[in-house]
Amino acid sequence: MDANEKLGVLRMYKNKITQALLLGAGLAMASTATLAAEVPAGVQLADTQDLVRGNGTEVATIDPHKSQGVPESHVIRELLEGLVNQDANGNTIPGVAETWETTDNKTFTFHLRKDAKWSNGDPVTAEDFVYSFKRAVDPATASPYSWYLEMTTMKNADDIIAGKADKETLGVKALDDYTFQVELETAVPYFVVMMGHTTVKPVHKATVEKYGEKWTKPENFVGNGAFVLKNWVVNERIEMVPNEKYWDNDKTVLTKVTFLPIENQVADMNRFLAGEIDFTYEIPNEHFRRLQKDEPESLSIKGDLCTYYYIFNTNKKPFDDVRVRKALSYAIDRDIITGALLGQGQKPAYFLTPEITANFNPVTPAYGKLTQKERDAEAKRLLEEAGFNKANPLKFTLLYNTSENHKKIAAAVQSMWKKGIGVDVTLENQEWKTYLDSKDQGNFEAARAGWCGDYNEASTFLTLMESGNTTGGIHYLSKAYDALIQKAIKSTSDVEREKIYLEAEALLTKDMPIAPIYQYVKARLVSPKLGGYPVGNVEDKIYSKDLYIKE
Repeated sequence: MDANEKLGVLRMYKNKITQALLLGAGLAMASTATLAAEVPAGVQLADTQDLVRGNGTEVATIDPHKSQGVPESHVIRELLEGLVNQDANGNTIPGVAETWETTDNKTFTFHLRKDAKWSNGDPVTAEDFVYSFKRAVDPATASPYSWYLEMTTMKNADDIIAGKADKETLGVKALDDYTFQVELETAVPYFVVMMGHTTVKPVHKATVEKYGEKWTKPENFVGNGAFVLKNWVVNERIEMVPNEKYWDNDKTVLTKVTFLPIENQVADMNRFLAGEIDFTYEIPNEHFRRLQKDEPESLSIKGDLCTYYYIFNTNKKPFDDVRVRKALSYAIDRDIITGALLGQGQKPAYFLTPEITANFNPVTPAYGKLTQKERDAEAKRLLEEAGFNKANPLKFTLLYNTSENHKKIAAAVQSMWKKGIGVDVTLENQEWKTYLDSKDQGNFEAARAGWCGDYNEASTFLTLMESGNTTGGIHYLSKAYDALIQKAIKSTSDVEREKIYLEAEALLTKDMPIAPIYQYVKARLVSPKLGGYPVGNVEDKIYSKDLYIKE
C-alpha cells in the first residue's frame, strides 16, 4: 500500500481504539463478545494445528510481576489471563471478569466468571487478584513495573512501593469469591483499559509460595490462561499446549504453540520462507522491498503503538548538559532512517507519544520543522558552546540490544553524528536481559530504547519519563515534568488532559532526555494459512486462542 493508504489505515486503527477507551470508561459491560477462535463457515482447517512463531529474543522471565519486555508479554499473554482481554481490533473485552461497573471512576467492581479455573483445577477467585496486585507493588518482589499500579492511582500504591506503607493497605479487596473491587485515589476514566496489561495478571499463590523463583518452570507452572507451559529450553524454544481447565477451551483450535527466540531477522525470515514458522517477530529492513515484490501475500504491515528512541543518561557527564543532548538529537536525520533505511511506513518522531494514540494530537516542535542542514548547524553551535569541537570531540558509547535491525540503525546514526557534527561514537551491543539490567541500573551513556503502549492513552508513554519510573524517568529526574504528569493523571477532563500532555511533550523537547527517532509500524511475515491474525490491534496483542491454521 502507498503512504496515503497507510495513513488511512493508521487513522482507522486510532478511531477503533478510541471506541475501546470509551467502553472502558467505567460503565457496566456485559459478556457479549466471543473470546476464542471463530472459524468462518467454509474454511477447511489443516490436520495439524501447531503454531510456531518468532519471538525476537530469549525471554528474561515469564513471571508477570517481574517482566518488562514485549517478548515476555507475548508469552505471558498465552499462559495467564487477567480481568480483561482485547479483541482483534483492540477493543477491551471480558477476560476473567465477565462484567464490571463504577459510578465515579474511582471505585471499580469486577464480577468474575465462576467457571474460570487454574490449570490444576483450582477456581480463579477474587483473592487471587488481591494477592497478585499486592505482590506486584510489594518492594520485596522488586517488580520493574510496580510503578504501573502507582500510575493507576490505586489507593496506597505509591506509599507501598516507596516502603512507607504495608502492602496489605493496597486499595483492593475481595467482596466475595467472585467479586473483586479496586479503589483509586483519583478518578481514572480509562482504568478498565489499563487492566489488560501483563503486570496485573494473576499468579497462583500456592504455587508461587511453594516453589519461589522456580514456580515458572514447566514442571511447576500453574496458570489460568488458554495455554499451559509444557517445555522451555532456554535460547531454543518455549512450548505450550491448550489448558484443558480454561473456561473457553472448547473453542481453542490450536493444539500446540511454540515461541522461538530468534534475534537475527534474516534467520527469522529464512525459517518462515522454509515453512518452519507461521509468523515472524519482524523482518530484516534490507529485505523489505524484495519481500514486497516476492512475498506480497505474506507481508503484513499494520499500525503499531510504539516509538523508537535513544535515551541519554542525564546523570552522567556530559549528558547532564542539555546542549549536548539537543545536539545529538538534532543531528539524527530521521527522514533517512524512516525512508531509506526502513521504508515500511514508519514516520519520523519528534515527540514521544505516537500520532495514532487515541485522543492525542501532537504538535511538531520547532526543530522538527527545520531542514536537516539547519538542524546540523544548530547542533554544531550547541556542541561548541558546550566545549566540544575538532580539537576536543565528543566521544561516548551507544548501547543497544542484540539485533541486526538495531545494529543497522545505530551504525547509520553513528555515521550521521560523525559526518554531521564530528562526534565519535562506539557501538556496544548486549543480549536482551543484560541490556535491560544495564539500562535500568544506569550503566550506559546513551542507549537504544523503544516503548510500546501498555494501553491506548497518552499517559502510557508520558509516564515513562516520570522520576519514579525505573525504565526511563530515573535517567531524567525532572520535578517539573513529574508535576505535569501527576496533574494530568488527576484530571477527568479529556480536553484538559490532552492540554497537559502537550505541555509534557514540550518539556521533553526543551530538556531532551530522549531523542525520539521514529514511530513504528509492525511489519512481519504471516502465513496466508494462518486464520484470525489481528490486523487491527495496534498494541500487537495476539491471543493464540483466537488463531487457527487453514488447509
